[in-house]
Amino acid sequence: MAITAFSPAVIEALGYYVYLLIDPDTDEIFYIGKGTGNRIFAHLNEAVSQDTETVKLDRIRAIHARGKVVRHIIQRHGLTEKEAFEVEAALIDFVGLTDLTNRVLGHHSHDRGAMTITEVVAAYDAPQVLITEPVILVIINRLYQRGMSADDLYEVTCGNWHIGKRRNKADYVFAVSNSLIRQVYRVQRWFPVQARNATAKIQTRWRFDGQIAPEMQHYVGGSVANYITLGAQNPIKYVNC
Repeated sequence: MAITAFSPAVIEALGYYVYLLIDPDTDEIFYIGKGTGNRIFAHLNEAVSQDTETVKLDRIRAIHARGKVVRHIIQRHGLTEKEAFEVEAALIDFVGLTDLTNRVLGHHSHDRGAMTITEVVAAYDAPQVLITEPVILVIINRLYQRGMSADDLYEVTCGNWHIGKRRNKADYVFAVSNSLIRQVYRVQRWFPVQARNATAKIQTRWRFDGQIAPEMQHYVGGSVANYITLGAQNPIKYVNC
């Protein structure tokens, strides 16, 4: 019989833990999480008892439809909450979001996550820039990938964003990841688009048309850490506008 809950004794012994959900047919890790108590079983219970559609829950239902059971692995236990955050983030960085049903990177992955040697040196030794033009910094940490093409970088930078009327005061948009300026675009226009939010509601977001700004390339590779608040969730930062 499959175990669907831990006893109080097991819960006390585990403390905070980091766990994996694995497809039994492919041995593929499709979700990494952290928690205490019976958190590890919550996803299966949600998949069975609710109609919510997410990539993770649909994956669990598909496994059940094949007559199989999701494999659960507790990767580390006996952790503090802070340690659980760090282990979870490191595992998500290692596996990569493209192979997981996790929606977001782990705790502090944008600040201390996976980097190449070049990125480490650039992040901690890049000169901080002083921006004099009216610009918008678009933080694309979750969307940026090493080696992505110029077209793909532009696409993930131009939208769709929840952004206010101050957008019209900006002449340029900076594509920023890990506090480093990846490219600068001159804005030609902003236009509205309809997009679904996390709860599937339609909202108006904004995109811009633009092109690479040759006159601003001296900023590329510089650091804007002095303009960004550590841990801030808003991907939009206005500078001089």
